[in-house]
Amino acid sequence: MRHAVRSSRLVSLCLLILSPLFAATAHAGSERQLVAAINDYRAHPQRCDRRPAQRLAPLALKSNLLLPNGYRYGGGMREALKSSGYSAVAVRSIRIVGAQDAEEAFDRLQSDYCGALLDATYADIGISRTRSEWQVVLAQPVLDNRVADNRSVGKALLAEVNAARARPRMCGRQRFAATRPLSWNAALGAAAQGHSKAMAYGNYFAHRDPDGDLPADRARAAGYRGRQIGENIAAGQSSPGKAMAGWLASPGHCANLMNPMFTQVGAGFASEARSDEGVYWTMLFGAP
Repeated sequence: MRHAVRSSRLVSLCLLILSPLFAATAHAGSERQLVAAINDYRAHPQRCDRRPAQRLAPLALKSNLLLPNGYRYGGGMREALKSSGYSAVAVRSIRIVGAQDAEEAFDRLQSDYCGALLDATYADIGISRTRSEWQVVLAQPVLDNRVADNRSVGKALLAEVNAARARPRMCGRQRFAATRPLSWNAALGAAAQGHSKAMAYGNYFAHRDPDGDLPADRARAAGYRGRQIGENIAAGQSSPGKAMAGWLASPGHCANLMNPMFTQVGAGFASEARSDEGVYWTMLFGAP
């Protein structure tokens, strides 16, 4: 009899330990179920607000796309998300109260917020649930989700700058002929990446860093021994293509890109959600 009592207590203790984990797992499953329903709706949309809807890419579920505890609706959501490590260009939060499961939550969203669910602006989604209250956060990140590591970004920027140099163009009022392509230089790449990181983590945007160093100083410190240095920087653009487009639209930056004196280049980027701009780009040009 005593043995039966001890076994009963052991089972009860195990259930008490596991029940919070079970509840958390159940909630996580319902949140994923809601994301799946939303993405299926985006893939096979119906009319919304009497307008035909186009098929959209699925939203990516992001664990850091959640408004922090204590956030009051109506405040600065982008600033609030920075504390969670998410940097957004655009963000919208929707609260559903009284939905007992994912199916009911989706029905409410489709009925009352179909325009938000079918907005091509948004690429990411975050979902949290407390009993029957759901919080859905839709966002467009500062840095495009397709941007990979620094090596692939460097290749993309090299291809972009050489495509630009292959054609004659006007940089403001200055005409440039098509010129030879640039070759990648590892030292310039390291210096460019280092400056992007320094701007992102130091939360500043300038050619002169807080220590007073200029582009030529950073290039020499990285081991580059060329005689001429030029630098383009940008902040807030979501992809290499958009950074390049911004530089080409600016006469001075465009002139650096097209300058036939330069024969080598290195580039890099860095992102930091808590910085003012979210992502920072650097391109260094050199002539040996």
